[in-house]
Amino acid sequence: MHNRKAPAETKPDPSAPGLRDLPAIERVLKDPALEPTVHEFGEHSVKHALRGLQAQMRDRREVPTWATEPSGYILPIRERLAKIAYTPIFNLTGTIVHTNLGRALLSQEVWRQVEPLVTRPMNLEYDLRLGRRGDRDAVVEERLCRLTGCEAATIVNNNAAALMLVLNTFALGRSVPVSRGELVEIGGSFRLPELMQRAGCRLLEVGTTNRTRIDDFADVAGEAAMLLKIHPSNFYIEGFTEAVDAGALAALAKEHDIPSCVDLGSGSLIPLEQWGLPGEPTPQAALHQGVDLVTYSGDKLLGGVQSGIIAGRRDLIEQIRKNPMKRALRADKITLAVLEATLKLYDNPQTLAENLPLLRTLLLEPDTLHDRAGTLGPRLPPSLQWEIVPSTVQIGSGALPDKTIPSVALALTHPTHGAEALANALRDLPTPVIGRIHDEVLLLDMRGAEPLEELGEMLASLPL
Repeated sequence: MHNRKAPAETKPDPSAPGLRDLPAIERVLKDPALEPTVHEFGEHSVKHALRGLQAQMRDRREVPTWATEPSGYILPIRERLAKIAYTPIFNLTGTIVHTNLGRALLSQEVWRQVEPLVTRPMNLEYDLRLGRRGDRDAVVEERLCRLTGCEAATIVNNNAAALMLVLNTFALGRSVPVSRGELVEIGGSFRLPELMQRAGCRLLEVGTTNRTRIDDFADVAGEAAMLLKIHPSNFYIEGFTEAVDAGALAALAKEHDIPSCVDLGSGSLIPLEQWGLPGEPTPQAALHQGVDLVTYSGDKLLGGVQSGIIAGRRDLIEQIRKNPMKRALRADKITLAVLEATLKLYDNPQTLAENLPLLRTLLLEPDTLHDRAGTLGPRLPPSLQWEIVPSTVQIGSGALPDKTIPSVALALTHPTHGAEALANALRDLPTPVIGRIHDEVLLLDMRGAEPLEELGEMLASLPL
């Protein structure tokens, strides 16, 4: 039997701070050093963060040296609260209309135009000519009618709501046939069959995944409440395929005296081909083919704010307006004001490419993109290796999933840090920079490199 010597007992450092050295919450909160942090995040949030930080120290019975002075809490508080606050970022992912990063950008000019409308009372639902209650959609509706040639239009809070409202209005308790090739799932695991069920209608699957003909719809049109065509949005099928033309679907619906609807998803109001960009179906084209109703988004290819637009026959739009769900799904004053100001840009098609941020970004010249990369590269920390490489971008948010646009990117590598570590470091910057990883290289696409000077400052401050 061996006698083992008991390990020497570690004595606490008498000079280390203890729990008694923690300053009172109110003392920290009122310290002048924390004034900017309190102003930015709010007194209640800062106090809550302080309590959380000190509670952790009491649980661990350890007090870091920085925790004994009010100024030491500034960085930990900011790190904690920044994670739960909305913040501007640089979208260098190569997806222009990024659902997770706010979709289409608004121009500063548009925002300045609507500022008086959202900071003062406005004629949201008031008819100034008659001096009585009016229709909140009227101003936007008038512009949409001029732009698309529709008879009437109404606005809800997004395109999923637009489609749900149409289905609930015309097919409640009844059947709606949809091609199996169009039973889409969009971001966040929202599936069309589930949306239709919540709208109160029954799905009739017709055709096959890759081929659906008009006869497939004709076989069930007698029991259908309406006919529906769905834009494939975030996927495409190629090869041995066939899909039903919107015009043929509209003609079949008229034969059976039922409404037809095309859900366009992205909803470009202009033919993008005129600028050499990939084409996307427009509401005008669908309505011209005889479709009764179209639904589309306001914050994708239209380049505006999140909203869902329903446009088409006046009698059908009036029925939609009378549906009680319309009030639950209606757009607020900020949405309508921004949407109207964005649509106003389309009144001047010759300057649209300059004034609509989405279009301006898509049309950036290769020389401009190379110049941006050449400006930013030298500002990176010396430890980073970078090179200017060809890239491609996608429009995103379900628009033209099979089409990309040439671009330019900065490719970043580091001798000891992998691509994930670089991506994490960029996300931790005061203004986070979001790129994409490809083949263990971090790519920063230059189409999102605005404002350039601020981005350069962020990259120069990267702690590597």
